[in-house]
Amino acid sequence: MSRFLKQVFAVVVIAGLSASAIYVTSSEQSAKSTGGGGRGKRGGGDGPVAVLVATAKTADVAVYLDGVGTVRARNTVTVRPQVDGRILSIDFKEGQDVKKGDVLARLDPSTYKAQLDQVDARKKLSEVQLDNAKRDLARMTRLTTNVVAEKTVDTQKAQVAQLEAQIKADEAAIANAQAFLSYTTIVAPIDGRTGIRLADAGNLVRASDAGIVVITEVRPISVTFTLPQQQLQQVNAAFAKGPLKAEALDNTNRTVADTGTLLVVDNLVDSQTGTVRLKADFPNANLQLWPGQFVNVRLRVDTLRQVVTVPAPAVQRGPSGPYVYVLQGEATVALKPVTLGQLTDTEAIIANGLAAGEKVVTSGFGRLSDGAGVTATVADDAKPSEPSGKPAEVGTTPAADSKPGEARAEGRGKGEGKRDGRRKDANAGNPAVTPQ
Repeated sequence: MSRFLKQVFAVVVIAGLSASAIYVTSSEQSAKSTGGGGRGKRGGGDGPVAVLVATAKTADVAVYLDGVGTVRARNTVTVRPQVDGRILSIDFKEGQDVKKGDVLARLDPSTYKAQLDQVDARKKLSEVQLDNAKRDLARMTRLTTNVVAEKTVDTQKAQVAQLEAQIKADEAAIANAQAFLSYTTIVAPIDGRTGIRLADAGNLVRASDAGIVVITEVRPISVTFTLPQQQLQQVNAAFAKGPLKAEALDNTNRTVADTGTLLVVDNLVDSQTGTVRLKADFPNANLQLWPGQFVNVRLRVDTLRQVVTVPAPAVQRGPSGPYVYVLQGEATVALKPVTLGQLTDTEAIIANGLAAGEKVVTSGFGRLSDGAGVTATVADDAKPSEPSGKPAEVGTTPAADSKPGEARAEGRGKGEGKRDGRRKDANAGNPAVTPQ
């Protein structure tokens, strides 16, 4: 009996020790999960969330259509000799700006000068013969028909007419010889810039050769670009009201290189690509554009007057649609559903749900919720920097105060989707817009 009691006692002791070990382990795990005594939640506790805010404003917003184009010279001329000859001199420098009529090269004129002298001498001979024939005809007409036969007089009249015709032929030959002689001086047919020289002084050139130089007109210059056929009706409607402004953007797609005017919309749509070609002229005063260069072009087709705009990062998207966080007082935010008009990478137009002057959160969405406490910092109210006071480029530059990591975290936590997906959905079928 005593042996049985000892065994029971041993089992009880072992069970007690096991329970104590389990309790200690669970306590340690609980302490670790609370960060050593519950010193905060999600990186910083339940204190106010630091956010950036910006003020909703009213502004005139330009509507742009974006396309990709190629710079083309309005006129391109390959200067070729019109006669055969040896080049005596090249009178231009490669890359030189020339005016129409400037001398570019000179050919040996000896042969063509001799031909001109020859036809000129033949004309003088014909003139002497004509003068003599006219005097003979005058003498014959003074005599009576009994002295000179009528047939002789008629023959003399025919001789005079023949010599007059010969003089006209000589004059035409002289004009032709003068033209050939003038071709030995090669001049610029248009205003433009010369390219790399194709022939050197001393070479024999022919009219069938490749040429001496290529001249391109670079001031002004043209840009041919394409737009989707879905935007053709909008372009034609705007073009019918007056000239449309086109802007060529530099390689960074941020700075306006030059501003021009739409010249023509092509008369057909490319059935293979579903696009239509357009052509715009640019002054190109400082040679910002160069023939053959690829550029991004945006065409201004409309202006939305006095609409409410906010920075694009302020617009969030949830299961019920887009919304913004509006600053209430100084320390809390409220969630407001909104209706979007147009959305770009920098600005969003709010059609309904927000008034000008309200402050909206633009950064720090990770721990925000309706009614959450915040510490607000006012973001810079200036628009994105743009030279010459022109509109900021749309569709390529993210807002400076947006934080993609926070936006992605917000979307994962609340089923709102990533910011990039949200912008694509909002931009579907909408032209680009830019505040003025």
